[in-house]
Amino acid sequence: MFADFAKIYIKSGKGGDGHVSFRRELYVPNGGPDGGDGGKGGDIIFEVDKGLNTLYEFRHNHNYKAEPGQEGGKKNKTGKNGADLIIKVPEGTIIREEETGQIVADMSGENQRITVLKGGRGGKGNQHYATATMQVPKYAQPGQRAMELNVTLELKSIADVGLVGFPNVGKSTLLSRVTNADPKIANYHFTTLNPNLGVVDLDGGKGFIIADIPGLIEGASEGVGLGHQFLKHIERTKVIIHMIDAASVEGRDPVEDIKAINKELEAYNPELLKRPQVIAANKIDAIYEGTNEVIDRIKKEFEPEIKVYPISAVSGQGLKELLYYVKELLDQTDDAPVVFEQEYDPFEYHDQAELPYSVEKLEDGLFSVEGPRIERMLGYTNLDSEKGFIFFQNFMKDNGILKELEELGIEDGDTVKIYGHHFDYYK
Repeated sequence: MFADFAKIYIKSGKGGDGHVSFRRELYVPNGGPDGGDGGKGGDIIFEVDKGLNTLYEFRHNHNYKAEPGQEGGKKNKTGKNGADLIIKVPEGTIIREEETGQIVADMSGENQRITVLKGGRGGKGNQHYATATMQVPKYAQPGQRAMELNVTLELKSIADVGLVGFPNVGKSTLLSRVTNADPKIANYHFTTLNPNLGVVDLDGGKGFIIADIPGLIEGASEGVGLGHQFLKHIERTKVIIHMIDAASVEGRDPVEDIKAINKELEAYNPELLKRPQVIAANKIDAIYEGTNEVIDRIKKEFEPEIKVYPISAVSGQGLKELLYYVKELLDQTDDAPVVFEQEYDPFEYHDQAELPYSVEKLEDGLFSVEGPRIERMLGYTNLDSEKGFIFFQNFMKDNGILKELEELGIEDGDTVKIYGHHFDYYK
């Protein structure tokens, strides 16, 4: 089953927490801190698998989580790193942040392997926080939080040339004749439900990839029919082939068909009309011999801006000339692949790990608060000013320190010791 859209949840691994422990050896009653660091959490990595051409597998699994890092251990033992999770996608897959729709990564061109979410750093063990004044730190750094994201995956086919036209004009027949593709062909509308791709090989020249863009009808850009679902597949193409039924087998007006398709392309993405176009006037084998009034009318309407090639996808008439002209147009365009720029950087929205601290009851009526986070706060706070003291109180509350003191049983009038400062507690 073909699928070109999916929604998934991705989460990197949390960093392992640093460990709090002290040396306990015979004849060493007061050993120093020896808590090890936590391991790094696993990354979420997207990788192109050129053997894939659909996002069908993501219909069954919507949650992807990398392994967390392990907690550090005693004797300075570092925790094990969490394993990365590699998610394989077809080339041309665009990863978007679900809420904003902004592009996180475009898996095409040189972007064959991208780390989308990084695992959290492991926290530092208490061995790192020993100082001359604090020789027995009873705190360690927690591991950095995991990154998580709801994303959409959208497959935009990788093709040099887009083949557009109303249903039943012969696109699939042309594709099967000039490439190695094997599309299903039948004589009714909406036969093609997948954007079929094929490689055109030309004598003495580099070939190109052509994609049959299915489902285009009037109103496609507004979601009518299947067109809106497949218009995305033409966005990477550099040349557009309009295929029309020059014989009007179904009574359609080929000139109006081209105008209608261009109107849908412009409504979807105005940039598409800036790309070179060529008209393949198909089914000339069904036109009464000696009468070229239809072809003359099409040429009069669109040439010289858009060149017209009368062809027969069934007999092969005119195909060689058409394909070499398309190759000529491609040679005049930039041969770099169309890659969409990143618009959303998950790393900008990821909070860094907080510095650790500890809250401890030393004895009845006396409590201690210490740690690097507290030291840093005191370093830029003037406790002698009213404004500075209010900031200090809000810091204690916002960081959950007052709550932890209350959980330890602090009461009005008790003393809190913080790095040489003593405060009386009142709720």
